[in-house]
Amino acid sequence: MNNGAGRRINGGVEEEDDEDDVNGDLDAWERTYTDERSWESLQEDESGMLRPIDNQALYHSQYRRRLRSLSSTAARIQKGLIRYLYIVIDLSKAASEMDFRPSRIAVIAKHVEAFIREFFYQNPLSQVGIVTIKDGVANCLTDIGGSPESHINALMKKLECSGDSSLQNALDLVDGYLNQIPSYGHREVLILYSALSTCDPGDIMETIQKCRKSKIRCSVIGLAAEMFICKHLCQETGGTYSVALDESHFKELILEHAPPPPAIAEFAVANLIKMGFPQRAAEGSISICSCHKEAKVGAGYTCPRCKARACELPTECRVCGLTLVSSPHLARSYHHLFPIAPFDEVPSSYLNDPIRKQKINCFGCQQNLLDSGNKAGLAVVCPKCKRYFCLDCDIYIHESLHNCPGCDSFRHSKAATASKD
Repeated sequence: MNNGAGRRINGGVEEEDDEDDVNGDLDAWERTYTDERSWESLQEDESGMLRPIDNQALYHSQYRRRLRSLSSTAARIQKGLIRYLYIVIDLSKAASEMDFRPSRIAVIAKHVEAFIREFFYQNPLSQVGIVTIKDGVANCLTDIGGSPESHINALMKKLECSGDSSLQNALDLVDGYLNQIPSYGHREVLILYSALSTCDPGDIMETIQKCRKSKIRCSVIGLAAEMFICKHLCQETGGTYSVALDESHFKELILEHAPPPPAIAEFAVANLIKMGFPQRAAEGSISICSCHKEAKVGAGYTCPRCKARACELPTECRVCGLTLVSSPHLARSYHHLFPIAPFDEVPSSYLNDPIRKQKINCFGCQQNLLDSGNKAGLAVVCPKCKRYFCLDCDIYIHESLHNCPGCDSFRHSKAATASKD
């Protein structure tokens, strides 16, 4: 009887464990498929057979679709090159949910790190700050600045989730900081929201109108269901609202905020900005850093106006308030003013034409545009120089190089011919 009771007791314990862990009865190989949901990587072809999804072709098609949408709206639109962005991260208990693997906050931290690096790469004259929401209170994690490493290191140390979320407290805090930004700076807020509610101390509608009057552009990316208040906030302030379906979709949504957005017509005021180009100090020099207010040994930057030391660029001099930048920062911002035109797609029938005896190679990587099976791959052609490129080179040209190698080589050869004559 004791053994039977022991079995019943053990059985009861096992039943409770099964309730806590649904996958407890599954084998290791079954849990792998359950966690990774590999059946979602299949698609049905024309004959009704299941084939694995070609992720590279899917990425290329998404890229071409995004490039066409950007080119249709980017012509003659003023963009804000000097941006002041606050990233508001929801650290309430909803951020610890595990519908994103391994958890929502882990996915957020991973892609916020990538976003910050990409943001500073595409916006070298801009600055970022981080605000967190936890236990109904909004806290400034990092002040607005131009150092990606300081933001990333501070975020990775503060990923504990607890309590409720308060959207109004976060907006009030960000509004107080962004009101001190100069008029030429574009004020933006990107909210990564995990909760399905907001616990506010007052009327959030008044706070939204206050952000609108302060010319703050608010955008929200939700990790749960759509919320009316988030959608209303984005509509009132001219931002965008979207809900992530999975991790890859969340990555795509957050990276869409890295390029400079179009400036709102009523806020787009042309201003002359006084900037300084500081010289780099010697490696062994000792000076007091105006950023950290302590003596430091090593290379820094000297303000041309007041001779104060700064650690990184771009920044604002803590002594005289002069904006300090370097010439490469201005050069990297140039391609947003004059973006390269999207290339035209080449039909596969043109590449497979049997009359054409000459093979067509990619002008960038010199690879044949026909694959090993003598089938035409995806290719594009520059509308100006008529050079052909594969899609990998097309992505590299538009997202990293920002210059057409065919057009540049044509201008170079034309200049060389003119000099010989």
